[in-house]
Amino acid sequence: MQELIDTEFLEEIGIQQIVHMFDLLPNTLFWIKNRNSQIIYANQAFLDTYGFSDLAKLVGKDDDSLSPPHIAKQFMMDDKKVMSGELVTNRVELNLRPNGEFSWFSTTKRPLINSRNQIVGSYGFTSHLERSPTEISSISAIKAPVEYIRKNYHQDISIEELAKLAFLSISALERRFKKYLSKTPKRFLNEIRLENARRLLVETQQPIMEIAYQCGFSEHSYFSKQFKAFFGELPSQVRKKSFESSLSDGNFR
Repeated sequence: MQELIDTEFLEEIGIQQIVHMFDLLPNTLFWIKNRNSQIIYANQAFLDTYGFSDLAKLVGKDDDSLSPPHIAKQFMMDDKKVMSGELVTNRVELNLRPNGEFSWFSTTKRPLINSRNQIVGSYGFTSHLERSPTEISSISAIKAPVEYIRKNYHQDISIEELAKLAFLSISALERRFKKYLSKTPKRFLNEIRLENARRLLVETQQPIMEIAYQCGFSEHSYFSKQFKAFFGELPSQVRKKSFESSLSDGNFR
């Protein structure tokens, strides 16, 4: 198969022209990272998704600069696995988008190898499954409980209730969640609550106790403990950073 590849032709047109072809994929994010998980290249869909006007402003940034801490950590752990030889192929996953919404994605990642056969980074593709009805059908069994949690996270939600929505037993529902989301329904509910709490801490001036209550936490101490375990900092620290950032940007109202 190798002899069929016209390497001279590929060298003639250049790698720059090849990577620019990925700008023609409007619904697919494409990126290239170095060994430190820093962005070296990304297509237009990636730039649009993360709100960058041009590539120069994105190059050199890592996932810590683009996503919440716990999600960034997950992405960077993924990169290390890929660079150690583990392949990710069309993995269905639920991730947080920059606008605060959760969406289904299909992700593929591969190691990047130089001419000396050394792994020097990684590259990958992510496509929104909402735009791929055929692929989203594979996770239809948990789509109803996931949507219910997203819309009603502030209420008391039981696992029994979610199982009925999916027409599954509790054990079958938990197996599906672990297969597609790598977490239990209870943990997913907790993460949705915490994500929304973090958003309200940043976007509003509501009291922290009120935010905790709105997001389904009846005890402030439990909320703070869960928030710290999930994000690595207390709600008050997130609020303080948001306040300081608004002052420095001149956006404080």
